[in-house]
Amino acid sequence: MKKIILTSLLAVFAATSANAAINDNPMYRPDQGRFYSVTELNSHTEDIDSWKVTEKFGYGITDQASIYINTDLYEYNSFDHYGWGNFEIGADYRLLNDMNWKVDAYGSYALAPVWGAEFLDSNATTYTWGVGVRAGYVTDLWTVAGHVEFNYLNSESFNWGNDFGNNHLLIAGLDGFVSLTSDWALMLGAEYTGVMDDSAENAGRWDGKIGVNYNFNQDMFAGAYVSAMMGHGSGDWKIADGIGFGVKFGAQF
Repeated sequence: MKKIILTSLLAVFAATSANAAINDNPMYRPDQGRFYSVTELNSHTEDIDSWKVTEKFGYGITDQASIYINTDLYEYNSFDHYGWGNFEIGADYRLLNDMNWKVDAYGSYALAPVWGAEFLDSNATTYTWGVGVRAGYVTDLWTVAGHVEFNYLNSESFNWGNDFGNNHLLIAGLDGFVSLTSDWALMLGAEYTGVMDDSAENAGRWDGKIGVNYNFNQDMFAGAYVSAMMGHGSGDWKIADGIGFGVKFGAQF
């Protein structure tokens, strides 16, 4: 009887530890009362030579609900231009946590750039409201997850009636995560961003990424990846093509 109880407790502890591990798993979420931080340095080459440092910081309100902020600093063309780019606040909620199946709903508000030529430049800063759903199948060794997101952009936070051009974006993507060993993992993903407005018909871009992560322990990881971006479209809505690479460091506490 004692062996059965001990075995059960060890199984519960192992499951809890697995759920609490921070890594690049697309269905990761912090446990209740825990903070997490992911710092990323990436570069984009070819059409635009740029560097960007991104910080995402979040907190688990409950095991189902969490909040976060996300921001970055950037430069391109050897510091000909630099500034404070995106600032985003968001929240997500786990709608389904049924064995291997997980479903999250999330929402966000963002503005960018915060500071380029000037602070909150009325001629350059765009304000974005976003809502989305992420769903995935999670096992001890691998995860496959997809997401669909709708973004509404405007020249002011609440200027709903102002149509300044390409206001509506639809984003869809698929991500994978595979544990190679107890410490090493492979991650890969593909995402499409499309403009839904008639003024930029068939405009959009593809983003792809592949990388590896190393978990020092349950609460700390480092990763490196390469990425590719391919834009297409008409008019002024054309994203620069190119290849990128990056490194990231994540921790929870």
